[in-house]
Amino acid sequence: MSHPISASLPEPHQLIEVGLAAAHPYDAVILVEESFDCDIRFANNTTTTNGVRRSRSVTVALFVPHSGGVAVGIASRSGLVDIGDLVGLAKGRAAASAPAGDASPLITGTHVSSHFADPAVETNLALFSGLVKDLGESFSAAKSKDHVLAGFAQHEVETTYLGSTRGLRLRHVQPTGSFELVARSLDGSASTWVGRGTSDFSDISLPEIYAHLEGRLAHATRRIDLPAGRYEVLLPPDACADLVIELSSAMSGREAEDGGNVFSGANGGTRIGEQLTSLPFDLSSDPQQRGIECAEVLMTGGSSADVSIFDNGVELHPTQWIKAGTLDRLRYHRAGARRSGRNFAAPVDNLSLSLPGASASLDEMVARTKRGLLLTCLWYIREVDPSTLLLTGLTRDGVYLVEDGEIVGAVNNFRFNESPLDVLGRVVEAGVSERALSREWGEWMNRTAMPALRVADFNMSSVSQAS
Repeated sequence: MSHPISASLPEPHQLIEVGLAAAHPYDAVILVEESFDCDIRFANNTTTTNGVRRSRSVTVALFVPHSGGVAVGIASRSGLVDIGDLVGLAKGRAAASAPAGDASPLITGTHVSSHFADPAVETNLALFSGLVKDLGESFSAAKSKDHVLAGFAQHEVETTYLGSTRGLRLRHVQPTGSFELVARSLDGSASTWVGRGTSDFSDISLPEIYAHLEGRLAHATRRIDLPAGRYEVLLPPDACADLVIELSSAMSGREAEDGGNVFSGANGGTRIGEQLTSLPFDLSSDPQQRGIECAEVLMTGGSSADVSIFDNGVELHPTQWIKAGTLDRLRYHRAGARRSGRNFAAPVDNLSLSLPGASASLDEMVARTKRGLLLTCLWYIREVDPSTLLLTGLTRDGVYLVEDGEIVGAVNNFRFNESPLDVLGRVVEAGVSERALSREWGEWMNRTAMPALRVADFNMSSVSQAS
């Protein structure tokens, strides 16, 4: 948990230099993550709370030669940190550890940020000034129509500093914003949701968002009960993100080689090179993708199956995970890639799904629908079977019946059982990719670009009483 810090703390770059000196004679990597975040929350057509927070976390990774390899000690603390004590703790943990299985040569100081000594970037409630004005007007409009609005706006700027005894001095500033709004009828019988990911809220139009929600509530004045079954569905970009993020999270090369993963192949191999979808979808990550830019260098405070503390400072390049419908890459840290004879591929903090040549909007896809269900978002998604990536979850805040190109009413909610990989395999039409916010996973994967999808035979396994 992060704790508030005072303005009297040493600057992050100074803290790193002191810590690196204390690590002598061992190699070390030190990360300082300094975050400013603010939010406003509202319910029942009025703002309820707002606040601004500042926090700091410090991580020391110490690398100690060990018979047969290198042992690593990692120690992290938040708030007011005695860097000497933290380095000592990391030394003790390294001394008690076995050689690391993910060891690779540390990256040397070829990447030195000219802004390394700059202070952390702040955010504050002034960012929401236009939004607050629009909220007041939207609250008044909602009351006049017997609608109830609730939701929140949140903005965080995280500045990450990384220094190493091998000369790395890196700094990355990552702004992350989200806006979510739910509109309900006064009696609670109908509701609908909109979410937006953003960097600075300049692209958030509340009048446009409320007009969209108002239209959806108007469609919900007619209620139609439908049974469970398989339906053609239209997934908006946000609902597409709900599923594709789950697909991306399963792209671990080591876990695929260990078996039981949806990307596991025969005899301990993987499905790299296998055609996964009939349509030529591209699933990619690119630190420089316009609108969803993210860090271009790996900065991590720990190791996992496919991310390594030894890889800090590695440049992150555009990566195609699925290329023209074929599995092209899985995640591997450098040590894992060497062992498996694969290409190194680290996670990147954005994700884009696209179909080359697709240009339709969701509204245009609705207009071309003979009969199907238009979903708003998915919710409470849980993995059932990792070997097929079978998921179960619920629809929420608006499922609409479309007939002959028109929305004719709102239907009941459903529980679904689907694998994202199977869903992509049954897509019969995709729209243009646009920035999307997964309602289920947007808190930790905010930067996504997704298309609307038309999916045949989507499995609504049972009727849900959720509202």
